[in-house]
Amino acid sequence: MKINFYLRFHTNFGQKLSVRTTILQPEQDDVIATHPMQYLNDQFWQAPVTLNNPEQSTIRYQYILTLEDGSQIIDGEHDRIIEAQKIKGHELQVIDTWNAEGWFENVFYTIPFQQTLLADRVTKTKEKPVKQFTHQFKVKAPLLKKDEAIFIIGNSIELGNWQKGQEVLLTREGNWWSTKLTLANESFPLAYKYGVYDTAEKEFVKLEDHEDRHLPGNASEGLLTVVHDGFVRCSFPEWKGAGTAIPVFSLKSKNSFGVGEFTDIKLLVDWAKEAGMKLVQLLPVNDTTATRTNADSYPYAAISAFALHPIYINLDKVAGKAQAAIMKGLKKKGKQLNDLPQLDYEQVIRFKFDALRELYEAQKEDYLDNPDFYAFYQTNKHWLVPYAAFSHLRDKNGTSDFSQWKTHSVYNKEAIEKYTSPKAKHYDEIMLYYYIQYHLHLQLKEAATYAHKKGVIVKGDIPIGVYRYGCDAWVEPQLYNMGMQAGAPPDDFAVKGQNWGFPTYNWEKMQQDGFLWWRQRFEQMSNYFDAFRIDHILGFFRIWSIPIDAVEGIMGYFVPAIPVHINEFGERGIRFDLPRFTKPFITDAILEKVFGNKADQVKEQFLQASQRGTYELKEGFATQRQVEQHFSQAAPGETDAAVREGLYDLISNVILFEEKGSAGSRFHFRINADKTPSFQHLEGQTQHQLRDLYHDYFYRRQDGFWKEEAMKKLPALKAATNMLVCGEDLGMVPHSVPAVMHQLGILSLEIQRMPKDPHARFTKLSRVPYLSVVTPSTHDMSTIRGWWEEDKQTTGQFFAQELGQLTEAPAACTEWISKAIVLQHLHSPAMWSIFQLQDLFGMDESLRVEDPAVERINIPADSKHYWGYRMHVTLEHLIKEKALSRELKAHIDASNR
Repeated sequence: MKINFYLRFHTNFGQKLSVRTTILQPEQDDVIATHPMQYLNDQFWQAPVTLNNPEQSTIRYQYILTLEDGSQIIDGEHDRIIEAQKIKGHELQVIDTWNAEGWFENVFYTIPFQQTLLADRVTKTKEKPVKQFTHQFKVKAPLLKKDEAIFIIGNSIELGNWQKGQEVLLTREGNWWSTKLTLANESFPLAYKYGVYDTAEKEFVKLEDHEDRHLPGNASEGLLTVVHDGFVRCSFPEWKGAGTAIPVFSLKSKNSFGVGEFTDIKLLVDWAKEAGMKLVQLLPVNDTTATRTNADSYPYAAISAFALHPIYINLDKVAGKAQAAIMKGLKKKGKQLNDLPQLDYEQVIRFKFDALRELYEAQKEDYLDNPDFYAFYQTNKHWLVPYAAFSHLRDKNGTSDFSQWKTHSVYNKEAIEKYTSPKAKHYDEIMLYYYIQYHLHLQLKEAATYAHKKGVIVKGDIPIGVYRYGCDAWVEPQLYNMGMQAGAPPDDFAVKGQNWGFPTYNWEKMQQDGFLWWRQRFEQMSNYFDAFRIDHILGFFRIWSIPIDAVEGIMGYFVPAIPVHINEFGERGIRFDLPRFTKPFITDAILEKVFGNKADQVKEQFLQASQRGTYELKEGFATQRQVEQHFSQAAPGETDAAVREGLYDLISNVILFEEKGSAGSRFHFRINADKTPSFQHLEGQTQHQLRDLYHDYFYRRQDGFWKEEAMKKLPALKAATNMLVCGEDLGMVPHSVPAVMHQLGILSLEIQRMPKDPHARFTKLSRVPYLSVVTPSTHDMSTIRGWWEEDKQTTGQFFAQELGQLTEAPAACTEWISKAIVLQHLHSPAMWSIFQLQDLFGMDESLRVEDPAVERINIPADSKHYWGYRMHVTLEHLIKEKALSRELKAHIDASNR
């Protein structure tokens, strides 16, 4: 079959275009080919393509733009399909329009909009049966109102000769509006436009407000022309939505068992619906059970990227009426835990797990021939079986650190299949985890379905890393750099940086199988979520990598990064001194400043004199991890935290890190090197030269390289899912990040008190991009009220600059201030305004807590922070108290007019 591809696209000199065809063949591998296109004229590129024996095939195709530097951009249209069997015997000509991935209209073809938010707007029109036709016109229009349809009109008889009332109505086919016409007797080129028609009132609404479209060519016998015209070029009201964010564990209902549960999401949805909101956002809900202690409250340290956390299960729903007696004895304990102001993680998980074990023993026979359970198992066994085995081995060995297990410390698929065999004596222990995950799946799926019926979508969260001693790292350690730790560089919230402890991703290895692990992860998430937040999207450009022997984030550097070569020092006139630049610089003056009257004690116990007249750390204390281990083994009451932290500071008092394996030839600057005592003790000229090289390293040489790294990963990952993708792009943001996110249509995160412009004190909400999420705070920050009390000078500036007040700022954040900040976000141009539930409580006197500090969820600077925040009122109470929801709905409605 011969297909002539024509693409409307104006290229610059040196750019090239190609078309990639994928023949989808049932029960066979898809046939993928890329065909170079030829420049035809200033409007079109062309590629004649012959496909062999495609009669029973479906052909999907996309265009690829190759830029002058060799990088490629793939066109964002995913809905161009040729059904070869329907055009047998014809020569096909397709005339297409480029669809940039970052165009905002594409967002409305993602799952949340197509299946929930815009689902009630689909207008059905009847297509007149057409046996013979020469042309098919297709166009997209995502933001039509209910009962609106698209028409086409133009300068030919078939197109109505521009006569109002003679419009040709199109029919909705999938994501396209389409019509088939016979234009054999028409003169080409044709001039035409699309417009909007009200099918209920049977009247013309509006015509495209751009210049006429033109179609060259002809309608010769045997030639079929399909025109993909992109988007209708009419002005439509911008779609905007509001939502609320809260971790599942923080929810509270009358029937919660001391923790928020998946069943409580329904009540949250009920309240959100009443408040005019269209989204609820949750933190990660994956299983973090590593120690069964409060340390597992950290939701970003999942032992499995696929398994759900047992703590969120509703026991009553699992028990049903048949096992209600088992639950009866737990009612008192559940109420006691639910009445606590904070989550008691250890007690809740212990009581829930014991109850689940008892329920499983009572119900296990019911699952032997349960077809739904079997289907769940078959669909998920690629992760479910290893997860169950891991969980059992963790419990059996008393640790999730698989390197310490007596058996199966190294994952072997065949051995684990045997270990999880129904014939194994411990099979009930394995089956217990299948059973728990099945019920968690049912409950979260039910909550998501309920939300959709209410017109509300559910947004999830994808952590940047996996737990070092978790199932994913056990099963496929080659996908991770186990000798490194992910984190973040220092900022105003964590002056020594952050060390999350996760191994960093081995992206080269992940790319070898087309990012299979990520694609499976997205598929699993799409069972429950419509949208997701990519935690720390900057990590896809480069990740802050901390060696395993370091404790503090300040000991990290960006990977990948273009290092400083040893020759660069000489080229800049810097005398290179390897030990001076790369070893801790320790003098008596520094020791006195860091340790005060304990300096002599520290010298005696931890240091030794060096040949340079300075000091060096003794063997056994040369790394932060060795120092940490020393103090962790000290007897209770003998640990001197100040000395330990001081030793950390000595170890981090370096200017450069030598790149491992470079034989002393490649180096990375320590972040904030110019603020170290080591740097400040250099002579002035050397400081000046090093400072310039430091600036080049961090702010000049990396940006293009980091963009290339991101484009190796993000386009493929985004193409693997049709969920709405949002990025958390906060922190030390490379210049290329906004452009890449815009190019890929990934929504950015904009926070008023964290401006991305280094010269601004606050983000101007009136200037944020449409494809963005605005929020006054996140789980990693204090709430609006908490922030207001942290720094009087900052809130004073905000009060004057952003709220336009001439008086002195009040010491505490009043209801009207909370309300004013919420309104600023709602009236911003951003597609989404999302608020922590605590910030909305701040608008209502009856719902405010006395101390806003208790509402903070996380403190990033504290790696051992306990994630225990819970609502101080029940969801039932919140629904009953109508004042806040009514007020919010009125404000949200007003912001959308």
